[in-house]
Amino acid sequence: MRPLRYSINVTLDGCCHHEAGLPPDEESMRYWTVDWNAELVRGDLGHAVQQLKHEPGEGLFVGGVTLPLALADLGLIDEYAFVVQPVLAGHGPTLLAGLRERIQLELVDRQEFRSGAVALRYRPT
Repeated sequence: MRPLRYSINVTLDGCCHHEAGLPPDEESMRYWTVDWNAELVRGDLGHAVQQLKHEPGEGLFVGGVTLPLALADLGLIDEYAFVVQPVLAGHGPTLLAGLRERIQLELVDRQEFRSGAVALRYRPT
């Protein structure tokens, strides 16, 4: 089964707005560079994503704020990847605001950048 990874930049105070963080540098751009593709899903979100996860191929990626919240509530995210920017934004949408239940995570990888940002990867326990 293909894993679904939620990837996003986030500030130290949990803000997910791309303009609230630091401008990307070469190092963080290399971290985020993956082959991008898109799939339009219709109908029941949970069923459609489960079908995509069962298709052959590489892992699936999702970003943004609204869709990942729905996927997390459905228990469909297999890995969370956050690049934590060393800045306090004080405003903007926050990471997974409105999550119905707490999700316990375990750290599986971490990478520090010269900019002070830290990439963290977690999996649900």
